[in-house]
Amino acid sequence: MELVVFDLDGTLLNSRSHISDYTRDTLHLLAQNGIAYTVATGRTLHAARDILEGHSFTLPQVYKNGAMIWCPQAADYSHTTFLTQGEIERVLTVVMEQDVTPFIFTLAPGNYHAIYHTPLRNDVERRLAAAFNKRSEVDVLPAEMMPADADITNVSALGKPAAIAAVARMVEGADNLVAYSGDALEGSALKWIDVHHINASKGNAVTQLKEDLGVSRVLCFGDSDNDLSMFALADESYAPDNAKPYVKDVATAVIGHHDEDGIARFLRQRFELPEN
Repeated sequence: MELVVFDLDGTLLNSRSHISDYTRDTLHLLAQNGIAYTVATGRTLHAARDILEGHSFTLPQVYKNGAMIWCPQAADYSHTTFLTQGEIERVLTVVMEQDVTPFIFTLAPGNYHAIYHTPLRNDVERRLAAAFNKRSEVDVLPAEMMPADADITNVSALGKPAAIAAVARMVEGADNLVAYSGDALEGSALKWIDVHHINASKGNAVTQLKEDLGVSRVLCFGDSDNDLSMFALADESYAPDNAKPYVKDVATAVIGHHDEDGIARFLRQRFELPEN
């Protein structure tokens, strides 16, 4: 069995975070021809669910950069990787030392998702909280409301480059943590960072999918640093033309831009699917 694994933002999705009509039709052709495919994304299940609806994503799906694997058939998570209490305390301490507000992503019994935060410091953080609420369709609440039995998948933060760099340096010195960061959509003077347990990677999650599904070969598509771990294990890895330079450098090949249906056009060639 050959498995195709898509990153979403910057890869399968266009710059409006949509699946284009051409890509939609390509996914349907893959399904009709028995070609297995799924997603591995930094998004939460709730932030991806509406996007994937109606596009035959029936296999287990990787969310939060590998922290969670969701099985649509069982309507439940098959695998999860959470931060430990000590790791959480370390991350929160360094984030708050930089005068940045942590956003804490959690999963509680009953598959209840919520995002908790310490007091919001400025309008940018307030807009971010509102965006999380709208995009993820989960509750965004003050940290004091977080239940004791909630597990934490990751801690995210948005701030000035120097503050985010300080958090990244702490993560680099920690054995069991990994961080992904980049320029913020909220403004060129800001950066974001997302901190996970080191085992919560797309690479580890896709390795688990290979075992669970009996996959022999993996083809993956991605554009950013959180995709590198699955590039490392894939038999073929492809970066769209808009990918970061260091992702292109390690890809099997660089293909078309995500705003020009680059992944879909490549797949039609790769699997000899019809154009009409």
